[in-house]
Amino acid sequence: MSTVIKVENISKQYRLGQVGTGSLAHDINRTWQRLRRKEDPYLKVGETNDRSVKGQSNYVWALKDINFEVKQGEVLGIIGRNGAGKSTLLKILSRTTTPTTGSIKIKGRIASLLEVGTGFHPELSGRENIFLNGAIMGMTRAEIKKKFDEIVDFAGVERYIDTPVKRYSSGMYVRLAFGVAAHLEPDILIVDEVLAVGDAEFQKKALGKMKDVSNQDGRTVIFVSHNMGSIKQLCTQGIVLSNGNIYYTGPIQEAVGSYTSFYSTKPNNLEQGFINLRDHPNKISKDEGIQSVQLLSNGNPVNQIIPGEDFTLLINYAIKRQVNFPELGIVIKDSNDDSFIGLNNNLVGQKISLVNKGEGQVKIVIPAVNIYMPGEYTVNLYFALADEDYECLYEAFKFKIIETDVYDSGQLMGSEWNRIYYPDIKFENAG
Repeated sequence: MSTVIKVENISKQYRLGQVGTGSLAHDINRTWQRLRRKEDPYLKVGETNDRSVKGQSNYVWALKDINFEVKQGEVLGIIGRNGAGKSTLLKILSRTTTPTTGSIKIKGRIASLLEVGTGFHPELSGRENIFLNGAIMGMTRAEIKKKFDEIVDFAGVERYIDTPVKRYSSGMYVRLAFGVAAHLEPDILIVDEVLAVGDAEFQKKALGKMKDVSNQDGRTVIFVSHNMGSIKQLCTQGIVLSNGNIYYTGPIQEAVGSYTSFYSTKPNNLEQGFINLRDHPNKISKDEGIQSVQLLSNGNPVNQIIPGEDFTLLINYAIKRQVNFPELGIVIKDSNDDSFIGLNNNLVGQKISLVNKGEGQVKIVIPAVNIYMPGEYTVNLYFALADEDYECLYEAFKFKIIETDVYDSGQLMGSEWNRIYYPDIKFENAG
């Protein structure tokens, strides 16, 4: 297979708090140095793009020394946490922004879907935008007309095709934009997390279309998503970005494993069922909000759960002021970053009795029988300190579900029983 994208030493630098590349003084200095055939002096400054640390420089490297190649027909998944540099890299590949240093070679036509509204004129109708986008990609009117009905049918917006797209909902917008990008025969299709705006049915249809574009048409797809299940289902190769640098590149299974193991090394695991959260990076104040969590099973502190047993979270909090609308939320995610619990006390109609000031404790009891499968799980916690002041502790801690003989059958229910619920089921002779 031939190489369709070759990225060599790509870096992208931004100046914080400024529009454009910098001040007039910096531009004059850059021009003077360029006339003297000297290196840009501002390329020597700048810090790694670590959003969790306050830096000293006004410059930051969103990307630094990125190198990779993409072959024709490959489906490349780009994964990483928010702020890792994924969207910046896609903008460079889509040629909507230029790199500060390095070069990029692309063979073929690119269609990109980076955010809601990309490439559409809001005053034009859906029909007019289809023809406009096709013309931009170099297609003739006859070629676009040949694909028109297929695009409209895929997007499911036939009734509104002659309505200005500014009247569309975000979901309709994405449906039509993806339909245009995928059906107008690009050599390279670039899709960011914009598909998350669509409903589950459309996401499934879009993933299927991207598979067809690669497998049947031999076209290249670059896909960014936080949904590791979708990434593994669709992609063949993967790149893991961290703070603007490539942390890993290789086959997608290994890339996802590298990504999850890299972040699981953070010091957020339970010790004897207990974790102190006062030093969590997302704490609003050490002296307020969630202070610590204890994980219990059958009343005993544990670091892991056996399927079929209830488990309890004891959450200790502290407040210094009146809380008008107390709310405690919990989200539990598996190793693919898929959520299987996402609830708060108000949503389930249960009030929390909080003292006006001081310390207190909230207990959350969860039936473990419905946990999907053995593995490592991450808990996010949310606590309302006031009407507009939320504390969001992402990756507050991790715990494990261990495989066990759920039915006393002598068989362990391992990870191969993906997403099984362990129901109270019976198999009986009918005759």
